[in-house]
Amino acid sequence: MKVGFTTLCMFMDDNYKIIKAAHDHDFEMIEILGESPFFLKDNTIAYKDCGLEVSIHAPTVDINIASLNEGIKTESVKQMKECIDYAESINARAITVHAGKIGRNDPPLRKQALEYACQSISELVDYAENVIISVENMPIRPVFLGNTIEELEMFKSECGCGITIDLGHGNTTKNNEELLELKDITYCHLNDNDGIKDQHIPLG
Repeated sequence: MKVGFTTLCMFMDDNYKIIKAAHDHDFEMIEILGESPFFLKDNTIAYKDCGLEVSIHAPTVDINIASLNEGIKTESVKQMKECIDYAESINARAITVHAGKIGRNDPPLRKQALEYACQSISELVDYAENVIISVENMPIRPVFLGNTIEELEMFKSECGCGITIDLGHGNTTKNNEELLELKDITYCHLNDNDGIKDQHIPLG
């Protein structure tokens, strides 16, 4: 298994500085945090042929590919496709995406949102030619989709996506052992918390 880090920890630094830090500390991979400010930085193409395995965490701020609002869902999928285009331009291996969320956790609304999420994820999988679309498990909060084994299995089987396991998220849902038994795990996010809040603190 290759060990790497997220550019979130050096988010405002120059991309060449981030790549140098990865090599200086013997990391083998890097995950680009693909929120909009990143794409306004210079030298984003620096990650192509940088000597590291590259993955991207797709944008999440104000993005919801499972939105019951068709306009928001459509724009969210559009921005995911732009992220895929960038990923393929730098030969990235995978893109981690969030399945989406709902305004309130009513069963009929969740069912509809899950259907929309499946449609969107399938569309992204079909669009991506050379990059893995990988859905991340989410924390315990009921507004999130993809925080149960059953929902992740559904996305995997119906959409043909991979799975990104966030062990901190799994610590809040108390199912890390089951999560790590899933097939088609693309890679893992290693972080910790108090078992209640999604704090993203160092392990231990």
